[in-house]
Amino acid sequence: MPDHHGQKGALAGIRVLDMSRILAGPTCAQNLGDLGADVLKIERPGSGDDTRRWGPPDLAHMAGGEGWSAYYLCANRNKRSVAIDIADPQGQKLVRELAARADILIENYKLGGLAKYGLDYPALSALNPRLIYCSITGFGQTGPLAARPGYDAMIQAMGGIMSITGPEGGEPVKVGVGIADVMCGMYAGMAVLAALHHREASGEGQYIDMSLYDSQIAWLINEGMNYLISGAAPEARGTAHPNIVPYQVFPGSDGYFMLAVGNDGQFARFCAVAGAPELAEDEAYRTNPARVRNRARLVPLVRALTASRTTTFWLRDLEAAKVPCGPINDIAQVFAEAQTEARGMKVHMRHEEAEGGGADLIGNPIRMSRTPVSYRRFPPRIGEHTDEVLAEELGLGPARISELKRAGVVKDAKDETDD
Repeated sequence: MPDHHGQKGALAGIRVLDMSRILAGPTCAQNLGDLGADVLKIERPGSGDDTRRWGPPDLAHMAGGEGWSAYYLCANRNKRSVAIDIADPQGQKLVRELAARADILIENYKLGGLAKYGLDYPALSALNPRLIYCSITGFGQTGPLAARPGYDAMIQAMGGIMSITGPEGGEPVKVGVGIADVMCGMYAGMAVLAALHHREASGEGQYIDMSLYDSQIAWLINEGMNYLISGAAPEARGTAHPNIVPYQVFPGSDGYFMLAVGNDGQFARFCAVAGAPELAEDEAYRTNPARVRNRARLVPLVRALTASRTTTFWLRDLEAAKVPCGPINDIAQVFAEAQTEARGMKVHMRHEEAEGGGADLIGNPIRMSRTPVSYRRFPPRIGEHTDEVLAEELGLGPARISELKRAGVVKDAKDETDD
C-alpha cells in the first residue's frame, strides 16, 4: 500500500497537541495526522494512554518491556509521543511552550481538569490567540451533568441507542464497537477543520466544547426524528428498519443474508426473483408506506420465501436483478474481501522494535485526489519522541533534557524500557 511519503497532506504544517486518551480524542487526532498534521501525543510518564494496557491481544516489543495493545494501535498512528508530567510545574511550562507553537489542542480531561495546571483555554489562548482548543467530555461544559464522567457504553445507554439496538422484545444491546466515542471524535474533527477555516479568514482561534452525550443524540438521526414527529419512542427491531420494509436480515436455507429493499421497484423485482409477483401487486404491499403499515403480515411471507433457497441463490440472483443485498460477513471475512484490499482499508506499517517488524492497521476511508492521506508513523511507544520534540521544537539541549529526566518531569521510550 503506497504511503504517499513524497506528497504533502492537506494539513501539512498544522501542529496538533493531543492531550486525550482512550478513543474519542485519539481518533480525532489520528484523522488529523492521517491528513498530514504533525500530532504530538502528550502522555503521562510511566503509564501513558490507558488503552496501551487494554489487551490482549497485543503486539509484543521484541526487546521486552512495553508493547502495543490492539486497542491502542487503532487510534494512534501518525503521532509523536512526548512523555511529560503535567502535575509538575516544569512539565506545565513545557506544555505551555508547545501550545504557544501549536495550531490545535485536543483534550478530554474532566470538567476543569486542566485549569489547575494552567493548561485550560483561557490560559493557553492568552499565550496563543490563534490556538484552536477542543475539549471532549462526557456531557459537555454546561448542564446539570457536566461534572459527571462519561464512558462509551454509559453514553450509548443514556443517549438512546441501546434502546433501539438488539432483538425485538429482548434486553438492550450496545453497538459492538465504541461508536459513541468514535462519532464524537468525528464531529470533533469536523469542528476543528471548521475552526481552522475561520482562523484563516479572521486570525482568531477559538474554544470547541464537544460531548459524547450531545454527539450520541445527534446521530440518532431518523429514529430521533421519528420520535420528535410522532411522539412515540422507537423500540428495538433487531435488524429491521423502522421506515422501510422489507429491510432486514432474512434466512436462506443454509444461512442468513441482508435484504435492503429501498423502493417499490426493488420490491417488485425481489418478488419476481422470489417467484411471487402477486405480492408486489397486492395493495397491502405495493408501496413502502403500505408495507410499513403491514409489516407484521409481510415479513413472515418474505421469510418463508427466502428460507426456501440458499443464500448463494439470493445473493447471486438479487444482485443480477439490482435488488440491494449482501452477505453477513464476520470481521475476518471483511478483511479477506477483494474490495477491502482494492480500497486500501488494510495497511501494513513498520516499526523496527515491534515483533514481526510491524503490524497491519485499519486504513483511513478518506480519498482525496490532490492531498491523499498518508501513513507516516507507526503508533508510538510512550515517550518515543520526547527527546526529539524537546530538542527540535523547544530548542532544549542534551544537558537540560537530562536534567528534566532526572527530576522525573519527562521520559523517553528508552527510559520506559529501562524501568
